Amino acid sequence: MALEYEKELGVQTTDIPGLLVFDLAVHGDARGWFKENWQRAKMCALGLPDFGPVQNNISFNAERGVTRGIHAEPWDKYISIGCGSVFGAWVDLRPGDTFGRVFTCVLDPSRAIYVPRGVGNAFQALEDGTVYTYLVNAHWSPELKRTYTFVNLADPTLGIEWPIPLDACELSEADKHHPYLVDALPMAPRRTLVCGCNGQLGRAVRALAEERGLEGFDYCDIDTFDLGDPAAYESIDWSLYGTVINCGAYTAVDRAETPEGRAACWRANATGPALMARVCAEHGITLAHVSSDYVFDGVAELHSEDEPLSPLGVYGQTKAAGDLAVAGCPRHYILRSSWVIGDGHNFVKTMMGLARRCADPADALEHVTVVDDQIGCLTFTDEMARAIFHLLDTQAPYGVYNMTGSGEPASWADIARRVFELTCGNGVAVVPVSTQAYYANAAGPVAPRPTHSALDLSKLAAAGFSPAPWAEELDRYVAAELSLLA
Repeated sequence: MALEYEKELGVQTTDIPGLLVFDLAVHGDARGWFKENWQRAKMCALGLPDFGPVQNNISFNAERGVTRGIHAEPWDKYISIGCGSVFGAWVDLRPGDTFGRVFTCVLDPSRAIYVPRGVGNAFQALEDGTVYTYLVNAHWSPELKRTYTFVNLADPTLGIEWPIPLDACELSEADKHHPYLVDALPMAPRRTLVCGCNGQLGRAVRALAEERGLEGFDYCDIDTFDLGDPAAYESIDWSLYGTVINCGAYTAVDRAETPEGRAACWRANATGPALMARVCAEHGITLAHVSSDYVFDGVAELHSEDEPLSPLGVYGQTKAAGDLAVAGCPRHYILRSSWVIGDGHNFVKTMMGLARRCADPADALEHVTVVDDQIGCLTFTDEMARAIFHLLDTQAPYGVYNMTGSGEPASWADIARRVFELTCGNGVAVVPVSTQAYYANAAGPVAPRPTHSALDLSKLAAAGFSPAPWAEELDRYVAAELSLLA
């Protein structure tokens, strides 16, 4: 087959999503030829994913007619030809509307193809001595091999017109007996690891995954996987995972100001995310990480995603350091929240308990002081979980997104008064006080708090997600808690 020289580097899309054909510039003369077989910068500029290859494999095919496949493997691959030519056939074996879709073309040294994970791959050598080479972005492992899926080369429903009849070709026994498409198993997606699964947000993420019937989720907390321990990462086969959702954090902001708390806070909020970001970058994993309004000093009344970091205390400093580390992972989402409320110990539940005490004639508690000079919006964990899944499902642009409840910001005292009214109708029992006065007689160190914690939600809205108003979510939350007490 004559080799086409001096083509410009170019890319062609196909009917199979993500399957890309590349024309390569091959330069030749009487001595032979030369080409840039894979050029990361140029090809990524044309649309090739920055897939991070870790291994290069070569298949030598001694005779014309050698045929291999159709195998879908749990990694992305970039295929090119070193010598000779092949007829290639690709079948989408990922679950979805394009399952079973077929694309075929001829590859020679001047044409290459990028095959995304889950697309079945097969080829037939058209010349003796054909050299077929490919880059992959995961190392083979027994666990990964169990996720392979296959379809039969001779399945008539695929409609593949092999240049050389299969009965005249060299095929392996395994390839001869693979199932037809009707019985083929779709390639399962890469798994999702949820860290900090026992916290308020972790429980909300798990509940939403189960509500939606999502499979392939694994859950861990510090008792089974300590993000801040480098040795812990060696026990996990990261090639199985496509997404990590980090819900864990050290949130005892006052205790973080103590010598013991400072070390624990840095380990959980900075060292852990840095280690996870490095692993995710190495394995092409998407990392969704939850941050805090405490990365800002609270001077601005509304904080945007690109406001310079300016944390006041240890907790805020560690969260800011974690954000910077996670931002170094190519595929990352950082969701900044404020005033988190979910299934667990939190401000609203505390206020509900105090409201009942103030309403109880047998209790000596008559009123409760709550600070009124810190302004922000509540973030309910079920809404945060929905936002995380939205960004992941829609493949929104990577980066930082603010995520709180929508609506007008309020003070802690305003929120407490609303909770008291909803619980016992005794909002007048809430007495506003300044932060300075509230902590005047504190027994231990007190972390500085941002005065303004409201976050600009316009970027998240532009990505297609509009958080529910925090006040409506508060009403719903209190009503649900009261029903449990009835």
